[in-house]
Amino acid sequence: MSYRIIVDSCGELTEEMKASGHYETASLQISVSGHHIVDDETFNQAEFLRLVAESPECPKSSCPSPERYMEGYHCEEERVYAVTLSAELSGSYNSAVLGRELYLEEYGEKDIYVFNSRSASVSETLIALKIEECEKQGMGFCEVIECVEEYISRQNTYFVLETLDILRKNGRLTGLKAVMATALNIKPVMGATPEGTICQLGQTRGIKKALVKLVDEVVKNLKDSDKKILGISHCNCRQRAEYVRDMLKKKAQFRDVVILDTAGISSMYAADGGVIVVV
Repeated sequence: MSYRIIVDSCGELTEEMKASGHYETASLQISVSGHHIVDDETFNQAEFLRLVAESPECPKSSCPSPERYMEGYHCEEERVYAVTLSAELSGSYNSAVLGRELYLEEYGEKDIYVFNSRSASVSETLIALKIEECEKQGMGFCEVIECVEEYISRQNTYFVLETLDILRKNGRLTGLKAVMATALNIKPVMGATPEGTICQLGQTRGIKKALVKLVDEVVKNLKDSDKKILGISHCNCRQRAEYVRDMLKKKAQFRDVVILDTAGISSMYAADGGVIVVV
């Protein structure tokens, strides 16, 4: 049975995924300081981070249109799956669902399903890999959906931010709190709730202590790690991501490890120096 997996651009793809022929990216777009950026293969992370650092305003994103998703569904493959960032953070999920409805109205029945990752970044990567795994095992369409939805329900996302500037700019922290946190070198350790919203798990002084705290949070909730893929994405800090990987591998055994640099939307959320862990 042929299949296609559409991942919105908040989810990074490995080189193997890109080369497989099964994957397609639905690009979000970003506006910062009058610059319009498409989150695709032309994205320049260094230039984007420079623009964000110089801008007094928070960058804004826009999701792929329903018509864009509809185009993706209109393909030769018999089954199509879409994976989007959390519906609590973006309109990408709703856009993908509406695109499905539009496709069915115009072209008739087809096996199309949209997964709400309830997370972002490398979480979407791992969900897409799970879909591929299920397809390779020869599962029926409904079996794939059930298996992947269960996988999503068991996923946990954690992240550490180097800077609170984006949280200040988008109003999640008052300017005073952000300034005080920066002055005191406070680094928040964050996570995703089961509903796909952001929550704070703790905070420490200094990035190394924050990464240790992040690892402790991961291990605290970890079950059957030898059957899971550890996903780590980072914004311009590969060495930091590898440090987290090495700490986790000392405490648990994983089926595989994937480390990816963040693309546009994930770079916007994580900011320079941010690390995201999903397992």
